[in-house]
Amino acid sequence: MTSRFYELTDDMTQPERWHLRSPVDEHGQKIDPWQFTEGRRLEPQGVIRFPVRPEGVVLEFTLDSFATPVVHGRVVQLFERLGIQDVQFLPVEVEGHAGPWFILNALRILRCIDDARCAEVRYFTPQDGQPEKVGEYKNVRGMRIDPARTEGAHLFRPWGWYLSLIVSEDLKRALEREGLTGPVFTEV
Repeated sequence: MTSRFYELTDDMTQPERWHLRSPVDEHGQKIDPWQFTEGRRLEPQGVIRFPVRPEGVVLEFTLDSFATPVVHGRVVQLFERLGIQDVQFLPVEVEGHAGPWFILNALRILRCIDDARCAEVRYFTPQDGQPEKVGEYKNVRGMRIDPARTEGAHLFRPWGWYLSLIVSEDLKRALEREGLTGPVFTEV
């Protein structure tokens, strides 16, 4: 079992990199970006497009302005070779850039944050005025994952802190070997 895990983000330090904006449909209407953090399989509904502003260096792994992972087809091929199952790749168009491009939709959410080892965790309370979130994480700083609670997963989102995308050390190494542009790994 893998005992080290990493939060996967994109390389914000890349000079003159491109930036993907929020997804829109074929009519230019915004699409709910939070659906891609819920850990559930989605049925494609029309064309999903990502505007690019500003243009710049293309990254094969990119997070849009709402942290939706958008990947090049090379990432899909790698996941297929590795046999990683807990993921759905939704085809998308990236404005002005030939594909293939996909949203990486992680299908597992695990209760695996090790609160005691994190630098700071705060929870929503009734005083926050959001009763639907009481007991969920309000802030997680210096996140740490409890490997014993990861159920052998290689890709997942931590329960309560859904914007984070976590990968196993094995998947991290495979992504690095592939030489993809964009991924950055922070041990958690």
